[in-house]
Amino acid sequence: MKAKILIVDDEPNNLEVLNQILKQDYELLFALNGEVAKEAAIRHHPHLILLDVSMPLISGFDVCRWLKQHPVTKHIPVIFVTARTRAEDEVKGFTLGAVDYIHKPFSAPIVQRRVETHLRLVHQDELQRSYKETVYMLGRAGHYNDTDTGVHIWRMAEYSRHIALAMGWDKKRSELLELAAPLHDTGKIGIPDSILKAPRKLTEQEWVIMKTHTEIGNDILSNGKSELMMMAAEIAWCHHEKWDGTGYPRGLVGNDIPQSAQIVAVADVFDALSMKRSYKGAWPTDDCIRFIEDQSGQHFNPAVVDAFLTKVPDILAALHYWEANPVTTLNDRHPPSDD
Repeated sequence: MKAKILIVDDEPNNLEVLNQILKQDYELLFALNGEVAKEAAIRHHPHLILLDVSMPLISGFDVCRWLKQHPVTKHIPVIFVTARTRAEDEVKGFTLGAVDYIHKPFSAPIVQRRVETHLRLVHQDELQRSYKETVYMLGRAGHYNDTDTGVHIWRMAEYSRHIALAMGWDKKRSELLELAAPLHDTGKIGIPDSILKAPRKLTEQEWVIMKTHTEIGNDILSNGKSELMMMAAEIAWCHHEKWDGTGYPRGLVGNDIPQSAQIVAVADVFDALSMKRSYKGAWPTDDCIRFIEDQSGQHFNPAVVDAFLTKVPDILAALHYWEANPVTTLNDRHPPSDD
C-alpha cells in the first residue's frame, strides 16, 4: 500500500512538477487552495502534506496553524514548499509545526529524499505507538482478574517517573521506567482467580502461590531483549524485594535490588495504600506518606524515600488528576514536562 501525500499549491504547474517527481512511488492528492486542503486533510488523512507558503486568501502558514490545532490532522507532518529563502520565514514555519522546507525551483532528488525521510519517521512513530499499545494491553492483562480497580497501574507508573527524575535519572530513562512499571504484575496472569479475588486474608499456602507471580512475570518478560522489556522483567522479578533483605522472591539486600524495582516498590506501595480494595479502605494521604517515611531503611531504600518526598506535590497532583480522569492508559495522560 502506497503512502498518501497531499500536495497544496495554487499554481497548477507546480502541482504537475511534483506529480511527475512523486507519482511512481506514492498516492497523490492535490489542492489548489488552503480551504480545499483543509477539507482534503480531514477526509483523506494523508501521511504527509506538501504545503505551499504563498497562496491567495489563506496562506500556507495559516493552513498549517489550522492543521496543527485540529485533532484529526495535528499529527500529520507538514513540509513547506516555497521560493522564500529568508531565515525568519523558515523559523516561522518550524514554530507553526512544520517538519521541513523544500525550496523552489524543485530538485527531484531532494524532493524524493526529503519525502522519503519524513515518511520513514512517520512509520517509526506508528511502530512506537503500536509498541506502547502492546505494553498497555499486557499491563492490563496482568491485572485483569485482580481486585485492583480504576487505573492503579497507570498512576503508579507516573509516580515512578517522578521519583526517577528526583533520583537523577534523565528524562528518556525516566519515561522508559514509566512505560515498564505497568508490567510489574504481569505474572499475576498465572495466579488462580480463587487467590487473586479472595476477599479475605490469604492462607500461608495461598501466599506461597501468590509470591510466584514475581518469577512468572520475569519468565514472561525476560524473553524480550529490548531495553524496555529487560527493565520490565527486573521490575516484575524484584519489586517485592525489601531493602533490609526480608522481601521475596530471593531476599535481595540493599543495592543488589535493581534501582528500577526500588523506585517502583515505593510508587506501588504508596498507590496501593491510597486506593480502596475489597479488603480495606483507602488510607488518608498523610498516612500513606508517613508509612513510606517509616519504612525508610527497612522496606525501602532511604535515597528513594527522600526522592519520593521531594516529589510529593507532583505525585499528589497526578493522584488528583487520575481520580478526576479515570482513563484507561497512559496514552490518554499528557503530564507537564519535568524539564
